[in-house]
Amino acid sequence: MPIARPSAPRDRQPRYSSEADGGVRPRPGPEPGQGSGETAKPSPSRQSLRGLDWFIFFLADVQTGFGPFIAVYLTTQKWTQAQIGLVLSIGGVVGLIGQMPGGAIIDAAKSERRVAGLAIAAIGCCALAYALWPIFPVVAGAATLHAAASCVLGPAIAAISLGLVGPRGMAERLGRNARFASLGNGVAAAVMGTCGYLLSSRAVFLVTFILAFPTLIALSRIREREIDIARAHGRADREDREVARLSNLLGLLRQRALLVFALGVFLLQLANAAMLPLMAGVVTTKSSEWAPMLIAFCIVVPQAIVALTSPSVGAVAQRWGRRPLLMLGFGALAIRGVLFAVVHDPVVLVAVQIFDGVTAAVFAVMIPLTVADVAFGSGHFSLAQGIVGTASGIGASLSTIIAGFVTDKYGSVTAFTGLSGVALTGLVLIALLMPETGQQRERKPAE
Repeated sequence: MPIARPSAPRDRQPRYSSEADGGVRPRPGPEPGQGSGETAKPSPSRQSLRGLDWFIFFLADVQTGFGPFIAVYLTTQKWTQAQIGLVLSIGGVVGLIGQMPGGAIIDAAKSERRVAGLAIAAIGCCALAYALWPIFPVVAGAATLHAAASCVLGPAIAAISLGLVGPRGMAERLGRNARFASLGNGVAAAVMGTCGYLLSSRAVFLVTFILAFPTLIALSRIREREIDIARAHGRADREDREVARLSNLLGLLRQRALLVFALGVFLLQLANAAMLPLMAGVVTTKSSEWAPMLIAFCIVVPQAIVALTSPSVGAVAQRWGRRPLLMLGFGALAIRGVLFAVVHDPVVLVAVQIFDGVTAAVFAVMIPLTVADVAFGSGHFSLAQGIVGTASGIGASLSTIIAGFVTDKYGSVTAFTGLSGVALTGLVLIALLMPETGQQRERKPAE
């Protein structure tokens, strides 16, 4: 069916029904009511939906190249650990302070797809700079540019998704996004690890540069005209007065749900970020010979669970609402911390990572979905993501510092117990203070 432009008249519009392939197909039925928060739009084409799938897959491949491979590569180039730490810190600081500006850029953009393409091109150039000129000024500049580009990519993906499928299709779409990102991470880690082993650590960044091209090709498959720009920014339809009250930034910042959720995400990262590094140190002291293999399994297990279960998380969120799943994610994280404190068998510790997979699958979908619920109607969807992303980054930064201090002073058991307590605090916060956001657009019946 032809794609209607935003300015085209709409006498009767189809409603949406979710499809197994991740698309949203029209079905006969009455128009949504005035309180729905979304005027029905024609469904996006299979080409655009598949293009988004593969864009996310290849983007995960590209981003994987900038993980732990940086430290390995720079070590082979005779860099000191202090220099490596400084470069990593530069990237971390820029990534933290750039969250809200990155979201604001996406909210102001006339084309999220074009901004995403420029960011991918910049990251590809950064990878090439790492490979060809591993000197401090070039690497520091590349780390800064990579972090800045990454700050717009996350909001851009969520905005493109929202612009394509709308709020009602967002839960299942985010589930597919998480699945393809997880698959991309797993495949890229295997490919780049093999290239680094068989060729050299420099080859990892050349592969990353090459992967930027299929990423851009996949992005080009998303049809620009099918991304509703107003919907992508989370703007309310004019006739939707219930959510139009959020149409200014101050109104968004006054939303209790957004502030409580940002605090919850802060507690999530405060509890989660240090768990795997801390467990890796414990495993290394107990079984240094098998530590690399065990840590690899600890990374693969959660990724596999995310890939298998993320679409189901989106579907369940539509039926149960958001709060039960958020509480499930915090509960799994708390249990994981307790088990890390009491389990001493390295092999069993790998099995405990199943709980990490549950938490990762839940929050990979629920963070952007809950932000979409709260911010839709404000026109500042991506900025709201930046607010939550900043809270996440602060929590992650403090987690490793505090957990390291507690471990040195009181031991790893105390540190794991404390991290579990933080996760429980997050669970209580969601249970007592977080309103249910998933039913806000369903309260008024369709007319």
